[in-house]
Amino acid sequence: MSRIALITGGARGIGAAIATALAHDGCDIAIADLPTSDTSAITHSISQLGRQCLVCTGDVSRASDWQQWLATIDQHYGRLDIIVNNAGISGPIAAITDYPDEAFDQVMAINCTGVFLGIKYGAKAMLAYGNGGNIVNISSNAGLGGSPQIIGYSTSKHAVIGLTKSAAKGFATQGIRVNAVCPAPTDTEMVHQLERLAGADIARQRLTAGTPMGRYGQPHEIAAAVVFLASPAASFVTGAILPVDGGSVA
Repeated sequence: MSRIALITGGARGIGAAIATALAHDGCDIAIADLPTSDTSAITHSISQLGRQCLVCTGDVSRASDWQQWLATIDQHYGRLDIIVNNAGISGPIAAITDYPDEAFDQVMAINCTGVFLGIKYGAKAMLAYGNGGNIVNISSNAGLGGSPQIIGYSTSKHAVIGLTKSAAKGFATQGIRVNAVCPAPTDTEMVHQLERLAGADIARQRLTAGTPMGRYGQPHEIAAAVVFLASPAASFVTGAILPVDGGSVA
């Protein structure tokens, strides 16, 4: 029987790479993303691998949308084995004294509350199925240190690590493993947006300055770590915070 994986923010970037990698690993997929997101490329990629791809739309920061997604997955697949809480936004670049209050609230809602709801409702569904499960949260190397210009993002990614560790301990005896991956800046549209805000050459130099490998990560490199954590090969791994960052926290 195929494993079923739900990936939030799965229409592009790291999320699409994770969805493709999990499909390649034999999973059928559910993508959750905004109604405005173009999911045609990822659904085509997954179908080319001979796997099913269900598309759900909504907002990760709304409990009602999570409940609807999980009900739809239940109707379509009848089980859920993996959740990857990937959806996130960067927020503005600003010092803390200039950071807009409403922007901070928005970043926290999507990057932190969205993960909380994914763990809460996803774990409830997994427990009801009785087959255990895996939850992988996408944090960031900004969640392992401070970042004075992306206050909301850095704060939210620290919170994801706290959620991961707490949930891992809470579900450790119930067959659900919870882990997190912490990428360095990765070659995605989110990073390209930061480049446009700061100037491409300047932004690239700043974003890679703390990475000994001297480059951006690639989405498939982040996806490979997620596939491992969600696989039986990681059966004794829970509460892990795995940097995939070219050595930046070494």
